Amino acid sequence: MAEVPTNAPEHCPGTGSEGAGQASACQGCPNQVLCAQPKAKDPAIVQIKERLSTVKHKVLVLSGKGGVGKSTFSAHLAHGLASDSQKQIAVLDVDICGPSIPRIMGLEGEQVHQSGSGWSPVYVSDNLAVMSVGFLLAGPEDAVIWRGPKKNGMIKQFLRDVDWGEIDYLVIDTPPGTSDEHLSVVQYLSETNVDGAVLLTTPQEVSLMDVRKEINFCHKVKLPIIGLVENMSGFVCPSCTKSSEIFAPTTGGGEKMAQETCIPFLGKLPLDPRIGKCCDEGKSFLEEVPDSPATLAFSQIVQKITEHCTKAAVNRSEETGEKMDTS
Repeated sequence: MAEVPTNAPEHCPGTGSEGAGQASACQGCPNQVLCAQPKAKDPAIVQIKERLSTVKHKVLVLSGKGGVGKSTFSAHLAHGLASDSQKQIAVLDVDICGPSIPRIMGLEGEQVHQSGSGWSPVYVSDNLAVMSVGFLLAGPEDAVIWRGPKKNGMIKQFLRDVDWGEIDYLVIDTPPGTSDEHLSVVQYLSETNVDGAVLLTTPQEVSLMDVRKEINFCHKVKLPIIGLVENMSGFVCPSCTKSSEIFAPTTGGGEKMAQETCIPFLGKLPLDPRIGKCCDEGKSFLEEVPDSPATLAFSQIVQKITEHCTKAAVNRSEETGEKMDTS
C-alpha cells in the first residue's frame, strides 16, 4: 500500500510505491530521502492477511466530515446484512476517540473476553458480532486521550488479534477525516482484498467539500470506492410519511457530486426521528420501523453494496483463477 504522508505534494506516489523518493513530484519534498530508502514490510500486514483470510468481504465506511451519521449508517448496514440469517456479519469500530457503536447496537457495558485464539467480539445476535474500543473503557464517559502511535497500535491489534471466525461481511466504521486511523486501516488491510469504501455525506456544500477530500484520499491510497450515500436527505414525518427538505442541496447534493467525480451514487437516506430513538435505545431501526421510507432506502442501498461485493469477488476470482465461494 502506498501510504501518503500528510505533508506530501499533490502528486505524491506514496511511501510504499516503487517510485517513492524518485518521482518528479518528490523533488523538493522534505520526505524525499526517507522515502527513497528500502522499505521493510510490516510483519503485521502478513499476520492480518492470515487472520482475515476467513472474512469474505471487507467494507469501510468513510466520511470527510463529522456529524453526517456515519456510525448510525455503519450499524444499520450491519443490521441490514445480518437480516439474512445465513450470513455472518461483524462490525469493527475504529473510531478510537468517539466509539459510539456499542451504544447504537445496544452493547453498552459489555466487555471483551480473551481466549487462546485471540480477543472474542461481543455478539448482538447469533450472526452479528462487534468489536470496539468502547468495550475496553471503564465507563461510557471515559475519554481516550491517545497520540497517533497508540491509536494505530490499537487498530493493528483489533485487525490482528480479534478471533472473527468465518465472516461474510466485516463493516469497518472509521472516524471522520483522512488521518492516522485511515492510513493505518488501509495499510494493514492492503493484502486482504478490501471490497471498497462507502462514502457518506449530507446535502450541504460544507459536507460535500470534505467528501471530495475523502474521494481524493481513496484515489491516492488506491482504495476502491463502492459508492456515495447522501444521508439526512429530506425529513420523513412519522405520522403522514410525507417528506420535506431540511438541508437544501445548494450545489446539487451528493448525487450531482457523484456524477461529477464519476463514482456510483448508492442512494438517499431521509431523516426519520425514530432512527435517533432506536440508536439511543440500541435497537435496529430496520426491524423496529419496517414501513418507514428510510427503511426502504436502507434496504436498497444494502442491496447495491452486496451486489458490488459479489461482483468484486467474481473479478478477483477470474484474475487469480481461484474458485469463488458463492454461498
